[in-house]
This record gives sequence, C-alpha cells and structure tokens, in this order.
Amino acid sequence: MKYLIAGLGNPGDEYKNTRHNIGFKILDALADASNIVFSDHRYGWTAEYKFKGRTFILLKPSTYMNLSGRAVSFWLQKEKIPVENLLVVVDDLALPLGTLRLRGKGSDAGHNGLKNITAVLGSQDYARLRFGIGNNFGRGQQVDYVLGEWTKDEQAELPGLIDTSIEIIRSFGTVGVAQTMNQFNNKGK
Repeated sequence: MKYLIAGLGNPGDEYKNTRHNIGFKILDALADASNIVFSDHRYGWTAEYKFKGRTFILLKPSTYMNLSGRAVSFWLQKEKIPVENLLVVVDDLALPLGTLRLRGKGSDAGHNGLKNITAVLGSQDYARLRFGIGNNFGRGQQVDYVLGEWTKDEQAELPGLIDTSIEIIRSFGTVGVAQTMNQFNNKGK
C-alpha cells in the first residue's frame, strides 16, 4: 500500500520557522526520526518512508502554498496513489494551538493551499490533518500572523504536537482515517 503525505508550506529560508510551514516541519521531523532524506524533484522535495509494510511518499511542495495542488496532483499520478490514500498536513487558524484534527474530507475553510488542491483534484474528498495555530492577531494582521515565526511559548509546545502528528500520519496509513480520527481527535490539547 502506498500513501502520499503532503506537508504544506512555502519554500525558502524566510518561511522556515513560520506557522504556515508546519506541514514542512512535521515531515522534516518524521524524516529526521527515520533517518531518511528529502531529494529535490519536480514540484517538490520527496522522501520515501516505510512503516509496517506501507510506503509513504512524503512531499513538501516547492510550488508555494497557493499552488500546492499542482504538486499533489503530479505526485499522486506519478506514484499511482489513489486520492483516498492522500493526507494533507496543514496549519489552521480556526483551531487553538495544540489542537490536531484529522478529517477524511471537507471544505478548505479559507486555506489557500487546500483551496488549490481541491480545485486541481476536482474534489474535497481527501484527508487532511489540521494543525491548530490559533488566531492571536488583530484585525487585518492575519497574513503577518500566519507568516510570522512561532513565539517562545509556542515553540515549547511544538515537539509534543509534532510527535503526535507523526503518530497520526502512521495511523492513517495503517488503520485508516476513521479509526485514526476516533483515537486522536478527542484527545484535546
């Protein structure tokens, strides 16, 4: 069984430690923990991760967040992975920091990366792991907040949340979206 795990973010050092790049950060942590490395390929950086008889293609799109659909579509086709084996890891302003929510399908909730993936795939029927980043910003400050770096207090919480996100990715590939949602979505902060 093969899965595509797309961690969304923006390429470039200026975005590396921003809230919007949590998808990249989670996949980097998974790769580091598994002693695998990303290689630069068409539309992104990929790594192959094997776990319990499953193959996970980890993808960090190089297309910038708003054009993530191009990379996701390309790698689904290249690796012959069905859309039901796609998991997109993304930041979410609507969830408080520390909240992780797995969904089997749904709306883009205003997230430009998800909006583009949905448009390119022509479907909302793909799994997404929403990583809550909170909404601690004033009116008109959303872009600065999302593209801002984590505060010291937020950074202290990240390692545990990233570890749980990796558990969710592994569970998605081994027991499926429904059972993984039951196990992890009710844990809270």
